[in-house]
Amino acid sequence: MTTYNHWFIRARLKTRQLLLLVALAEEGNIHRAAQVLSMTQPAASKLLKDLEDVLEVPLFERLPRGMRPTWYGETMIRHARMALASLNQAHDELTALKTGHFGHVAVGAITSPGLALLPPAVAVVKQEHPSLRISLDIETSPVLLERLEQGKLDILVARLFAEHDKTHLRYEPLVEEPVCAMARPGHPLLGVSGLTLRDVVAAAWIVPPAGSVLRHRFELMFQEDGLAPPINVVESSALLFITRMLQQSDMVAVVAADVARYYAAHGIVSVLPLDMPCHMDAFGIITRTDRLPSPAAKVMMKALKAASLTLYGRKLEADLA
Repeated sequence: MTTYNHWFIRARLKTRQLLLLVALAEEGNIHRAAQVLSMTQPAASKLLKDLEDVLEVPLFERLPRGMRPTWYGETMIRHARMALASLNQAHDELTALKTGHFGHVAVGAITSPGLALLPPAVAVVKQEHPSLRISLDIETSPVLLERLEQGKLDILVARLFAEHDKTHLRYEPLVEEPVCAMARPGHPLLGVSGLTLRDVVAAAWIVPPAGSVLRHRFELMFQEDGLAPPINVVESSALLFITRMLQQSDMVAVVAADVARYYAAHGIVSVLPLDMPCHMDAFGIITRTDRLPSPAAKVMMKALKAASLTLYGRKLEADLA
């Protein structure tokens, strides 16, 4: 039999104390935090003192013109945000069920799986659960990871680099991302037999911004072949600009292979027959281990895993707990 001897029950932790922690973190001042929560300053001060007394640690450092969270405070604020977000999620799910909807799931992806993996997975989910609401974000991995931490996204298909905080993250790798060169249909380089890096080093290139992983590996690829990297470049990661620019010029662009294949299949670009021995790091499915997945998130995860097996031949682990 489950026992309910949790510290927060013994301490009679109040939801208003969680709200106060978040408000203090955002306002930096107990007077303004009290105003935001429509309570008096003495009441707010008492709520905070009661919580600090129970925890037996100082949560905030009192400054002449405000308050600053201690390390203990930072920890409690983070968990308060997650607890409040979970309660909001519960309300949203109940509201959706009452109105006949299955729920909502928010998915974030980088561009390549956003084009190749998400569409078949979303199509399956919508066919089986028409009332399930799905929102999608296509962004860079750092942006998506921040939104996952904030509770704005449920599932990511993105990269996890060494510098990322992996605490409370579950990462299931899918596939390394090869890259290729694409140009407009009818481009002169398409007719070159045995195309090599030496043939394209003088071309006008559209490349990722300086400092990006792909830009570094693109330049390193030429250097390892005894060539100086191309100097006639335009820096951009905006696919609408890239494809339009290719159509209007003889420029060449380096992109993920899945992206190039998508645009080539629609006749917008052609893939150059050029061996490019560089690739992006593997991407995978990322979720948080410190949050309970909603029924909608479980349905989406199942569809993503089925689609990944078809696309990448990658069988992932068991479903979300």
